[in-house]
Amino acid sequence: MSSFLDSMLARAKADRQTIVLAEGDDERTLAAAERILADDVANLVILGDAAAIEASSYALDGARIIDPRTAPEREAFAAALFELRRAKGMTEEKALGLVDDVLYFGTMMVKLGHADGMVCGACHATSDVLRAALQILKTAPGVKLVSSFFVMVVPNCDLGQNGTFLFSDCGLEIQPDAEKLAHIAVNSGRSWSTLMGTEPAVAMLSHSTHGSTVANADRDKVIEAVALAKELAPQMALDGELQLDAAIVPSVGASKAPDSPVAGRANVLVFPDLDAGNIGYKLVQRLAHAEAYGPVTQGIAKPVNDLSRGCTADDIVGVIAITCVQCQAMKAE
Repeated sequence: MSSFLDSMLARAKADRQTIVLAEGDDERTLAAAERILADDVANLVILGDAAAIEASSYALDGARIIDPRTAPEREAFAAALFELRRAKGMTEEKALGLVDDVLYFGTMMVKLGHADGMVCGACHATSDVLRAALQILKTAPGVKLVSSFFVMVVPNCDLGQNGTFLFSDCGLEIQPDAEKLAHIAVNSGRSWSTLMGTEPAVAMLSHSTHGSTVANADRDKVIEAVALAKELAPQMALDGELQLDAAIVPSVGASKAPDSPVAGRANVLVFPDLDAGNIGYKLVQRLAHAEAYGPVTQGIAKPVNDLSRGCTADDIVGVIAITCVQCQAMKAE
């Protein structure tokens, strides 16, 4: 277990939050729930076929197990959903049908204060998870878009923060324009501060470092994004455009970008598009045997985190702990 995960679990235990696990019909979710409950990391609500969950071999004492289809809150949740979405064409009948869906029921629990956050996505598409979250919770105040990140913990590495990095966006925004990329960078820096408790050093990555290649649209998008991000967060250590080696290797950073405030010491890596981000995190995960925690969402009004469908029970434990820390931070704001 990494020091990062140790830290997340310890912080979660210190101020336990109530987390909805919307996929109680998935064995990985139940295995993760068993561990979370055994270690008193969080209070859990598990959604799904209640009879099947209770009959499983997992020790789930202390969890609240709910079948949305028979839950006593069903009609009240449907009425609240109807009021939230009636201007968008929601009908009472449709709302009643939607709250039978674990994603909508779970998100309504978060919306109405029955839970602090939700973790799901092990067996649901990202689009389905985010649709429910954005329809019901919407984006956080002052945030223009929802994006995602992975916390990458690279063994035997002295780069970043002792081998720990935040990679963004690796899961949602396919081709962000300069404005979206700027918001992703600033939000990622703030997420780093929330989780790590240290100052971010944000590198906006490119195939170019400070004009080292001829002008082209891809390079220029990052340059524009850097300027916008500095306007949004002038106190944040942020720079670009930077090649990956210039961003994280001190000797290369000193050579290629000697006046940069982050070159050679970046801990937050912002990729120019989803192709680069998704490929990048998987390369590091598979070739460097890094631990990859995420995708973690940022920008939703309350924490709802979308798992990879290839996740393990260990991954789910990590994301639950991260979600708890996000909930704590939101309450402290």
